[in-house]
Amino acid sequence: MLHSLQPDENPIPGESDWPRVPVAQVYGRLTRVNGLLLEAVGCQLGMGDRCHIECRDGRLIEAEVVGFNTETLCLMPIEHTSGLMPGSRVMPLAEQVKIPVGASLLGRVLDGLGQPLDALGPLKNLQSVPLSNNTTNPLLRKPIREPLDVGIRAINALLPIGRGQRLGLFAGSGVGKSVLLGMMTRFTEADVVVVGLIGERGREVREFIEESLGEEGRKRAVVIAAPADTTPLMRMRAMRLCHHVAAAFRDQGKQVLMLVDSLTRYAQAQREIALSLGEPPATKGYPPSAFAQLPSLVELAGNGQDPVGTLTAFYTVLTEGDDQQDPIADAARAILDGHLVLSRKLAEQGHFPAIDISASVSRLATQVAEQAQLSQGHHFRHLNSRYNEVRELLPLGGYQAGHDPQMDLAVRSYPMMAQFLQQNTDQKFDRQQSLEQLNDLIESTGKELEATS
Repeated sequence: MLHSLQPDENPIPGESDWPRVPVAQVYGRLTRVNGLLLEAVGCQLGMGDRCHIECRDGRLIEAEVVGFNTETLCLMPIEHTSGLMPGSRVMPLAEQVKIPVGASLLGRVLDGLGQPLDALGPLKNLQSVPLSNNTTNPLLRKPIREPLDVGIRAINALLPIGRGQRLGLFAGSGVGKSVLLGMMTRFTEADVVVVGLIGERGREVREFIEESLGEEGRKRAVVIAAPADTTPLMRMRAMRLCHHVAAAFRDQGKQVLMLVDSLTRYAQAQREIALSLGEPPATKGYPPSAFAQLPSLVELAGNGQDPVGTLTAFYTVLTEGDDQQDPIADAARAILDGHLVLSRKLAEQGHFPAIDISASVSRLATQVAEQAQLSQGHHFRHLNSRYNEVRELLPLGGYQAGHDPQMDLAVRSYPMMAQFLQQNTDQKFDRQQSLEQLNDLIESTGKELEATS
């Protein structure tokens, strides 16, 4: 279809005296709205292309091509679709999706389109770069060798993390994922912190900014928010925007920390889109495309080719019903460089952060920690596991001391180990402090074992 002829902006050189011939703009028509999915005909658009759909009041809604069936395009709107009518005009957008990049992003809160949500005025002095899905050659990635200080004693001492590592925080609802993220936001040594609040409660956005980030933390942070009431496409756009903004700072030579809450909501957004397109569900209602999207997303994080810049990423993963075999949790565990499991049982006992040391692992610990720290961490885990063997027998009087010296030591040492693992939200333990306190704890247990043997 033809719409509002526009003057030709590129006349033939040397023939400016000729009368300008108007160029026709092609647009399509909206034919069907089926739940989240919109169908249109008459447009020449490909997968991933964008368009504007005209509403009854003249407002334009942006949508993206997510599929097609013969001549019919399947569109997913990035906003809510109130005001659409049968036959609404669908106008293709020629320009690529671009993201804002620059130091002026620090201290700002953006939506999934890169538009400011705060009241600090428009974004200024920024460069817009095309949104690209090009991945880094794995042979050119900077190796992970340098440890990262996150300010959490249990992580620094027992789960050493390297700059450029990608980890998951696995927990059910209400166990303290957001609180732990807030502590790492404030305490981690990083030039730039990129925070993605994807698919969570809307009230948590302001709480996280004011309470977890604080005034000082916000100065070096970029917050990208797409709450649960936004469309699935907006949530997916926001997640991608987090990764590209963080990667842009990394490629400028910055030490970047990216915290995303949550990876599960991203997978659920992809599930909503895939099911709307008619893709059959595979595992617990998740279609195959939901699992295929996760590796391509996570591979955007990590170190790049820049010899100085690094990008460390933490993703929260919601384990519904505290089921560690949840399909998204299982898929994330396979593609990440480690996982921190938060235990509901520990949280109910007032043990915060509720990190289950026995179930957590950092796959790069051997590359960023010295042998002495690894040996002390192994000894700590051994004592903790021995105590857990008899934990339920102690209140019942079913455990008798004197038969196993190591078990007796584990039972006596547990109060000190539990205290070592706990930390108030306003306390910071740097890496050196954490290692010194771990060394003191292991030395005291070793001397006690020698005295009893």
